[in-house]
Amino acid sequence: MPEPIGAGSGIDPAFGVMDHSDRIISPGLAVDSSGRSAAITFLFTDIEGSTKLWDSEPLRMADALSRHDRLCRAVVEERGGRVVKMIGDGLHAVFDDPASGVVAAVDLQHGMAAIGADCGIALKMRCGLHAGIAEERDSDYFGSTVNRAARIMGAAHGGQVLLSQAVVNAARERLPAGTDVVHLGRVRLRDLAAPEEVWQLVHGDLPRSFPALRSLDSTPNNIPQQLTSFIGRDKEMAEVKRLLCATRLLTLTGSGGCGKTRLTLQLAADSLERFPDGAWVVELAPLSDPGLVPRTAAMVLGLEEQQGKSITATLVEHLIDKRLLMLLDNCEHLLDACAVLADSVLQRCPHLTILASSREALGIAGEQTYRVPSLSLPDPKEDHTPASVVPFEAMQLFIDRCLKVRPDFRVTHENAATLVSICHRLDGIPLAIELAAARVRSLSVEEINRRLDHRFRLLTGGSRTALPRQQTLRSLIDWSYDLLQDPEKLLLQRLSVFAGGWTLDAAERICVGNHVGDGAVLDLLSSLIDKSLISIDQSEARSRYRLLETVRQYARERLVENGGAEAIRQRHRDYYLALAEEADKNLLGAEQADWLQRFEEEHDNLRSALEWSHGEARAQEDLRLCGAMHRFWFTRGYAAEGRQWCARILGKGAPAEPTLEYAKALHVAGGLAWYQTDYPAARTLADEMAASRRAVAS
Repeated sequence: MPEPIGAGSGIDPAFGVMDHSDRIISPGLAVDSSGRSAAITFLFTDIEGSTKLWDSEPLRMADALSRHDRLCRAVVEERGGRVVKMIGDGLHAVFDDPASGVVAAVDLQHGMAAIGADCGIALKMRCGLHAGIAEERDSDYFGSTVNRAARIMGAAHGGQVLLSQAVVNAARERLPAGTDVVHLGRVRLRDLAAPEEVWQLVHGDLPRSFPALRSLDSTPNNIPQQLTSFIGRDKEMAEVKRLLCATRLLTLTGSGGCGKTRLTLQLAADSLERFPDGAWVVELAPLSDPGLVPRTAAMVLGLEEQQGKSITATLVEHLIDKRLLMLLDNCEHLLDACAVLADSVLQRCPHLTILASSREALGIAGEQTYRVPSLSLPDPKEDHTPASVVPFEAMQLFIDRCLKVRPDFRVTHENAATLVSICHRLDGIPLAIELAAARVRSLSVEEINRRLDHRFRLLTGGSRTALPRQQTLRSLIDWSYDLLQDPEKLLLQRLSVFAGGWTLDAAERICVGNHVGDGAVLDLLSSLIDKSLISIDQSEARSRYRLLETVRQYARERLVENGGAEAIRQRHRDYYLALAEEADKNLLGAEQADWLQRFEEEHDNLRSALEWSHGEARAQEDLRLCGAMHRFWFTRGYAAEGRQWCARILGKGAPAEPTLEYAKALHVAGGLAWYQTDYPAARTLADEMAASRRAVAS
């Protein structure tokens, strides 16, 4: 097998994927004659101060930008590159040859200087180049290499060209005449990953002296450097950046382990230019005393308590003229104290912005919330190849973290479907995926997938330096569960009986009683939604509620521990039996389409009801369910599944006394056999059905 991509080259390793010939490949990458994937060089540019120029010189800027766009396309094409897209007042382009990208940057700087002189305005372009592996999708590129190239450009000043170490390694011996590179040192870029060795391209016709780079080190902050890469979240980052520009209090909410803190830190790093007085993280997870919230914020800002003043007053006095971003991280267990602090300082400090992360919104005036979703997932029902799974964020994270503990890990045609199953069963939750990936040290991916039925025993062993609740999956959900009120805990346990979601009516019929009042279900559901434990899908016809599978398994364990599982399962079965029998009556009427859709929505619940009812030794309800579902099985193409259910249920044997339910189940089984052209079985079942009906009649 060829040497892994990036080995010994100074270029970030690829997500390891293999084709049938065992070559390591990655979507969007050329494969050279040796069979190894070639890195791509990314060039990003923009015009410094373009917003002010648009405000002061709109006509000249319109002319200049029209020329800018033509210049960019001409230079990139001439140097053998490809324009990926124009970005506002800038460019995103790719080159197979890093030296060509460097030459293009020099050409662009010369061309922009000429355009500025012709238009009578000072146009200062900044450029950044980085080389590495990326994924191509729909004529665009994605991945950490692309993000890092953009942030290298973001560290530059107008007129400056910055190169990463990877570009310098590949192009230094082939730089154009009159150019050289100057090492600017290790720079903390705003992607929070490892510092980058940054070089400046110098040329006799271009400026050489610039202020310090725009990096994390150039703006006051206490944002911690991250030891792992930030995967995906392009869509989410774009949306939360837009929201942060439009509000002074933005709260990122979401289930435990969904990546709220990581997204918050990355958003803060990307937004530093807006906050000259810095970005400051106030970590609240270790606190248990609400009174320590303002004191912790003051300590982060280096403030001491002053005699005769409250600590909040001291904070306000310090922040009143500051353009500063304050990050309140992990607010959920100190919600009231965080809300009081945020409200107090925002009202009196007009230039302050607060970015919070919490399972639940703070609930104060002016707050904008954004629910952080799970990572994107491939459809587990489709066939998958190494190339088809890589575009999805959950898969990228799993592969990246696997490579951290097993550098020889590869995605192959044999294991692609299993990887999809793992990530899907973990609901795309980043922390769960990272814990699962850590297990590849000692288990194959097939073994990990098989053991996910007992995921709370499997998914342990997180970083020893992480918060205790982030070291195991159970601890993570324990943290959320322990913050609930008793009625919320009871309802969450009972909701675990549902498979594939539920309606409000189903929850009110099945989950009430024993400390959950008849009229309390809607309010409790709303509270659990606010706490990011339940999600809601809304349509014009009906709202459906869902639990992440990981939360569902946890709640089900709690329900079994408390001894309430059997009663809830029976109420669940009875409710869906009644619904199926009502639906069956309406499948031949004017509302057939709506009832078929309802059957489809509740299919997983009906399967669950069949499974539980089948386990009851003397129950006839499973026979009734078979009878009620037969039209749905026929109409929607579930004949094979219907036959399997009929065979299992009829296999229990005939009841002691003849019943119409048993005869109808035989009729359904025979009809399904006939539909599948299994005529001998159909005749046998028809004969048994006729005998059963005669026995009932007699």
